[in-house]
Amino acid sequence: MGQIRILSDQVANQIAAGEVVDRPASVVKELLENALDAGATRICVEVEGGGRKLIRVTDDGQGMNRDDALLAFERHATSKLRTVDDLLSIATLGFRGEALPSIASVARVTLETAAAGEPTGTRIEIAGGKILRVDDVALPRGTTLAVADLFFNTPARRKFLRAESTELAHVTALVTHYALAHPGKHFELTSASHTIVSAPPVTRTAERIYQIFGKETLAALLPVAAETPFARAGLPEPPPWRKNPDDKPRNLGTLRVTGFYSKPELQKLNRNSIYIFVNHRLIRDRLLLHAITEAYRNVIPPTSFPVVLLFLEMPPEEVDVNVHPAKTEVRFRQQSLVHDFVRDSLRTALIQARPAAGFLAALDSQPSASPSLMPPAPSPVPGPPDGSAPLAPPDSDPEAFPTAVADAEPFHLTPRAPLPVSGQLPFDGRSRADGGQPFDPQSFDRQAWGEAAKALFTPFIAPDAAACTSSPNAASAPARDAAVATALVEAEQEAASLDRLGSLKPIGQLRESFILAAGEDGLWIIDQHVAHERVLFEKILRDRQVEHVQRQRLLMPLLVELKPEQMVVFARIADELEYNGFDVEPFGPQTLAVKAAPVGLEGAELERTLAEVIEQSSADSDEPLRNEELTRLRARIAASIACHSAIKVNTPLDLNRIEWLLLELGKTSHPTSCPHGRPIALLYTWKEIQRAFHRI
Repeated sequence: MGQIRILSDQVANQIAAGEVVDRPASVVKELLENALDAGATRICVEVEGGGRKLIRVTDDGQGMNRDDALLAFERHATSKLRTVDDLLSIATLGFRGEALPSIASVARVTLETAAAGEPTGTRIEIAGGKILRVDDVALPRGTTLAVADLFFNTPARRKFLRAESTELAHVTALVTHYALAHPGKHFELTSASHTIVSAPPVTRTAERIYQIFGKETLAALLPVAAETPFARAGLPEPPPWRKNPDDKPRNLGTLRVTGFYSKPELQKLNRNSIYIFVNHRLIRDRLLLHAITEAYRNVIPPTSFPVVLLFLEMPPEEVDVNVHPAKTEVRFRQQSLVHDFVRDSLRTALIQARPAAGFLAALDSQPSASPSLMPPAPSPVPGPPDGSAPLAPPDSDPEAFPTAVADAEPFHLTPRAPLPVSGQLPFDGRSRADGGQPFDPQSFDRQAWGEAAKALFTPFIAPDAAACTSSPNAASAPARDAAVATALVEAEQEAASLDRLGSLKPIGQLRESFILAAGEDGLWIIDQHVAHERVLFEKILRDRQVEHVQRQRLLMPLLVELKPEQMVVFARIADELEYNGFDVEPFGPQTLAVKAAPVGLEGAELERTLAEVIEQSSADSDEPLRNEELTRLRARIAASIACHSAIKVNTPLDLNRIEWLLLELGKTSHPTSCPHGRPIALLYTWKEIQRAFHRI
């Protein structure tokens, strides 16, 4: 008898479950995507025991009739594909037909569904992949799918699940992310009679961010929006005999990016606070992560990462989502176009916004490992009253799917009261420089703001189970709507920009290291060293681009000793050093002779600059530098020259020189931070000063 045999359907389904379902959050993800594909406008998720005991997802989508309900649990049974060509333009979140049979093979599943126009609904009970009962019942239109005792028949898989609080936090993060991707739909997550997420439908993503995370998170983010048409570049050209000279260029659709990005002072220790959606699908992609990192290069430290919520929309033909069993990775047809567009869009938005760091906010701006856009999951353990998020595990993979949370019991955080929004709120994500109205203290309604603050921090009393079938447009008090609107407008008005640096009035120096200046926004504190460093950095890059670098000859060559491996690095970057003003040549097996250097470098600073550039470069390859490596090398050289040539601390400056420095800083593209990521200017706003003196 042969050794090769065909596996049974039950074993095949459990193998598929190992690829698709690895924890309760995976089950919730598949069921949420099915509900969204069904056109649901209201989705309620209930979990017990972190999802081990029960996961119930209720939606008001189109539902299924009896035949479709039975076929849904067959392998590769789907309503979203018909032919092979459909795989090239997938416009739905799910399409393989593996989720339901995989889940049913490792849990006890109860499906209740009814389609519009059908006289009755259908109830199906399945345990371990075997159908136990099929009944006709009276049900409203929609689908309810309950998954109980996950992995009850695969104990080896069950023991690898984490603590209940950890699994619940993953589910919470997942529901939150899809609520952000679909602001026009109602999402609700409950656990143990407590509502964790309650997000009524809104019209804008900014309103959804305020609704879930509050005013502080929204104030720390800035909007970005850009689009570009897909070009034919990157696609194979037809052979000459098939070309028609009368053919017009084919319209390949539009690549559009919207979302929010953090100000430079908000930094994280890992990539867990970067969330990327492609056609409303939550994904992880190294290409886009690299593009975001490049957009913040020389704006934040290289060891820190921003908080980014990015939505990409493109024709389905331009992205392949069928490259990962869990559909969390994608592949773009025109990778370089997507990468460069995302990088340039974020970079341009940073240049145009020029956000100023608040003085008080900068005090707490140390890089943190905690995910910023993740509401905490409740637990029996009491926690701090400030509502800080649970910490991510110290060994979390920086490339991992951005839902990592601690395995330990997180703090208990009382969920904030949901703020129902009726109508459109007066917030369009624009800063004051783009046309927002200035803040008027005379029109500030203290009573309305007090009611908003009370509603914001009052513990939420969870509704009963019937809330999942109640109307999403629940009546709300006019005062609460007005308070929400006031808070959103205030968040917009508090945005400060560095566009006014050239118009500041210098006051003097603080310990001959920091410049004090007064402006319309309040009191500015500028670090004179990093400010001059940013000015020099951008000037050096401009001069290098036009090959007009100024250099100075040394009276006597400066001899620099290097290690053998550093000599190899020098040989690879010698040409670029020469283009940046260095005249260096070997003077023995391990010695360099520096005959000329960029203007501003001399003595020990020159030696440290050269050693720093060589130390930060690598000789992993003997091939010539690629464009990307060359760009990074130029930035490193410019940053080192600027750092060692800039005005030092403890250096007295007269008012004329201070005015010149502020004027030149205002002309730079990124006056927010130095090339190494340190903040340049901090603003102590007029409002903060008034509040400190109890004027408001």
